[in-house]
Amino acid sequence: MTMAPGMVQWLPLPYGTLQEFLHDPLAFQIQGRARCGDVMRLRIGPLLLHFLFHPDHIRRVLFTHQKNYLRGWHYRLLRQLFGDNLLVSEGNHWRRQRRLAQPAFQHQRLAAYAAIMVDATAQLLARWRDAATSGQALEIGPEMAGLALTIAGRTLFDRDVGGEADMVGKSFDVLSQYLRYRFDHPFTALPTSVPTRANRRFQQAATTLNQLVLSLIQERRREGRDHGDLLSMFMQARDEETGEAMTDDQLRSEVLTFLIAGHETTATALTWVWYLLASHDAIQQQVREEVAAVCGTCTPQLAEVLQLDITRRVIEEAMRLYPPIWAVSRQVIEEDEVGGFCIPANSTVMLCPFVTHRHPDIWQEPEVFDPDRFSLEQAGMRPKGTYFPFLGGPHQCIGNEFALLEMRLIVAMVLQRFCLELLSDQVIRPVASLTLRPNSPVWLKLSHVN
Repeated sequence: MTMAPGMVQWLPLPYGTLQEFLHDPLAFQIQGRARCGDVMRLRIGPLLLHFLFHPDHIRRVLFTHQKNYLRGWHYRLLRQLFGDNLLVSEGNHWRRQRRLAQPAFQHQRLAAYAAIMVDATAQLLARWRDAATSGQALEIGPEMAGLALTIAGRTLFDRDVGGEADMVGKSFDVLSQYLRYRFDHPFTALPTSVPTRANRRFQQAATTLNQLVLSLIQERRREGRDHGDLLSMFMQARDEETGEAMTDDQLRSEVLTFLIAGHETTATALTWVWYLLASHDAIQQQVREEVAAVCGTCTPQLAEVLQLDITRRVIEEAMRLYPPIWAVSRQVIEEDEVGGFCIPANSTVMLCPFVTHRHPDIWQEPEVFDPDRFSLEQAGMRPKGTYFPFLGGPHQCIGNEFALLEMRLIVAMVLQRFCLELLSDQVIRPVASLTLRPNSPVWLKLSHVN
């Protein structure tokens, strides 16, 4: 088999090719695909990477041959932070945890979650009224982060973690910065066991979050009461094959994953939705008119929200352009052939939704914000692997329906009451951090709907 085209840098130091990749991994991959094609080889010192960009390749890794592409060494830090949970595990342990967690995300549970989402959003909008009246600008990112965290806390724990919000937010910022640092210094960063200042801050942030979640679990054990939330469902779940329940440590690991990863990705996606809608007045008005036609001026109900087709298209198109999870890696177990090129065993493949979602063979005018791409007719014509903001195959995000419902409800309720305008002179572009974030704060001006 032939080696894929690409680049080699034998010394793993931050210059040349490695510096280009670390400085702007999004541009590096976009330009690399244009130069090398749909399979790009990159060797940096001992590390061999293959970037796979074509939907056919995505389908092979995530769907048809997923057993040959597993989470490897690159998930070690996430495992250290969260524990061995659905996000990082494989094999029998993953299958058991997936079986235990699946009932909490079944469709019939959505009505209870929707009520929590509506209540939390209504509280946010009541606070926004004064800002709209006075013409005060809002930084939308923190607003969405706070709302998503409130919803996550109430659906997980049947309580508002607002009292711990600053602690959770600060701890997550530390973890995000640290993981980004490890990404930027893959060969020179010292092991986490070395007591550097950065490592100590990382360990302290991880400990803070773990202790918070564990204390909530222990409190629930003492109460012995079913709160009807995700934590209660997880605690009551029994493995259908063994009859075993999750231990406190397994509960802590899964709940922490949903609390942190879930609220961060949803908040990031919503930030991009508002940026795009505030930049496209006509599309914003289309969504507003659809919400008015379906929901009127009343609080949206679950059945109504599921009918909001234009709203759904806007959210899905926003996640095409700006997928919160912008890249994912897998370790190759046995040698494979992809696109006619050799993919050696024990190497790593990188999939990048940000690039594949812009593939010129699949998407016409890929940089244009066009929600009509996600009409049922157009979406049904695209094969698996063309669009994967929630990944795909057996390891597709278990909370994808939850997140899509949450975003549709929030968008509908906001646009019932407010018009959003992007403040001028803002140059917003995506930055590849732990999630795909804007490079600077997104400031919006609100006005009341007439």
